[in-house]
Amino acid sequence: MPFLQLPSAVPELRAIWNKAFSRSIVYPLVMPTSMWSVSVFCVVAWGVGSAMSWGVCRVEEGADPRMMIRQLEGTCSDEDRRALAVSADNVLTALHQGRGVVLKGVVLAGDLPLDRLILQPFEPELVRHAAIVERIEAERVSAIRVIDGPFILEDVELQGILATNLIEPGYVVVRGPVSLRGSTIRRSMDLSRMVFLDRADFSEMQIGYEGFFIRAMFARDADFTRTSFGTHSRFHRVRFLGKAAFTGARFHGLAEFLEVSFAEDAGFARTRFLQGTGFSGSRFHKTLDLSEARFDREVYFRFTEYQGRADFHRALFRNTADFTEARFRGAADFREVVFEKSPLISGVDLPNGVGEGGTSVRDRDFLFLLFILAFLGLLLLAVWKKKAW
Repeated sequence: MPFLQLPSAVPELRAIWNKAFSRSIVYPLVMPTSMWSVSVFCVVAWGVGSAMSWGVCRVEEGADPRMMIRQLEGTCSDEDRRALAVSADNVLTALHQGRGVVLKGVVLAGDLPLDRLILQPFEPELVRHAAIVERIEAERVSAIRVIDGPFILEDVELQGILATNLIEPGYVVVRGPVSLRGSTIRRSMDLSRMVFLDRADFSEMQIGYEGFFIRAMFARDADFTRTSFGTHSRFHRVRFLGKAAFTGARFHGLAEFLEVSFAEDAGFARTRFLQGTGFSGSRFHKTLDLSEARFDREVYFRFTEYQGRADFHRALFRNTADFTEARFRGAADFREVVFEKSPLISGVDLPNGVGEGGTSVRDRDFLFLLFILAFLGLLLLAVWKKKAW
């Protein structure tokens, strides 16, 4: 049967057309109807099967024998994620074997007690960072626990407790990068006495209850941007040897940054502290950025030292702000700061206009409004008198 039928009024043209078309390169593509049906069916079946496999919720496992890799793929409901939960015991086993751990998007079921890792003699070569070696040796720590590979738990829901549980002197040293970015800790997280030799990313986390980092050490940058802290947060005597970023974080409970050393820039811009907060005894060697931060309850900066620039621009202090014996060695920016209660500043020189009787942003806004109203009143009075004439 000719591939294309032309009007019967022109039989000559029809014959020429069919003869030419039969010799064209398209003609071999013309198949019997049955063959076309089979081909179309196969293509459609392949497409539907692929789409179904892509959409199925599943856990992909990595092939690298040096790491335990589990990544959630497909369209997953909460029930699916819980049904495919990864056991914390399996993670501990991988760490015991010296393997790194990479979990993404999964649910981690059970507690993860890092004090179960095997102790090994402390050697400076394991750390290779002079300041950290000095601190460990000063505490006469002879044995430590080591995580050699990366420790990545991103977008993970931890149903149990993640903790080092180190009551006596000792440390857990992580030699690879650490990331809990976007993860949710349903209960508590205690990473006290953990040494982070590589980057540490805790940004956009949700911590339900306690979040402790007592005496932890960060050799490189630490990122807590937009993290939500729970009932109690403790960074007592932490050493940040790289930059520390808490920009946009929220501390729903007590926040303790007592005797903390910030070797590089410390960023707390737009951070909100909803309960009592303490920075007493801390040292800021570079820039401290607390611009637009908000303190709803008491905050203490007693005996703090600021070697670099201290930026409190547009910060809001709704309760007691205690700067007793604070030392500002560099520039301090207190422009447009709001102190709803007069700050305690004995033994410290703050910039002019801040302190007892200092004018807050709200006071200046009120005075400015009064000035505008008075000006408008005088203007209306002048117009009325002119019309009266």
